[in-house]
Amino acid sequence: MEMPTKEQAIASNRDAWNDSARHHKESAEWQQHWIAVAHADFTCLDETLTGVLTEVGIDGKEVVQLGCNNGRESLSLFALGARHVTGVDQSAAFLGQARELATRSPHEPEFIKADIHHLPLQLKGRFDVALITIGVLNWMPDIAEFFQHAAQTLKPGGALIIYETHPFLEMFDPDSADPFALSSSYFRREPFVQNEPIVYEGKVEQPASPSYWFVHTLGDILNGAIAAGLQINHFKEYPHSNREELYDLYQQQEAQLPMCFTMVAVKR
Repeated sequence: MEMPTKEQAIASNRDAWNDSARHHKESAEWQQHWIAVAHADFTCLDETLTGVLTEVGIDGKEVVQLGCNNGRESLSLFALGARHVTGVDQSAAFLGQARELATRSPHEPEFIKADIHHLPLQLKGRFDVALITIGVLNWMPDIAEFFQHAAQTLKPGGALIIYETHPFLEMFDPDSADPFALSSSYFRREPFVQNEPIVYEGKVEQPASPSYWFVHTLGDILNGAIAAGLQINHFKEYPHSNREELYDLYQQQEAQLPMCFTMVAVKR
């Protein structure tokens, strides 16, 4: 199978996410958020991420979320005291949903359509905190380049906060006959390819633009951040899942996998 160029993968992923937005809007979760965001203290962030954000401190700060999806997490940052929040995503369809949710909120976030590889000047050197949550890093063909662009959004002394799936988890397939057998190399370089719509639960049996999920080792991630001029001040691994529910079967095992991690890296 011929692999796409970086530009082709980015464009195909954008098309796949635009197509998948309608499926996400049909979920019960969307209805719950539609009601809940009307409250000033709305948050959908879990205890782990809330703790890291609180420790770093975002009260009174200007925050950007890179890969904001439908804006639910960006809106949650106001409950922790963020002065202003900007959400960035390359999917126009999901940003449309983010703006819909924002009309229900007492807060006033800003949502900007942009590919992280081509950030507008208005986003550079502007933010005290940049946030990346589950399902962003693996859509990036070149993780080192991604960190270069992410770092550009920060002021000197600004913090990049990451809450992501652990690379070890990519070696397992919860849908396989033996979900605890290794199914892929930790050092895999070719992306996983999906030709159905991207949904968080189950599958939608319809054709869609191919989406490309790139695997990065912890070494790739840590070295990419360091090369971008970021100083790693915090790195912690956890035994719980922040992915789709089918990954829950890997929790609470006697031989426990690391399932997600948090990282804080400060711009020097």
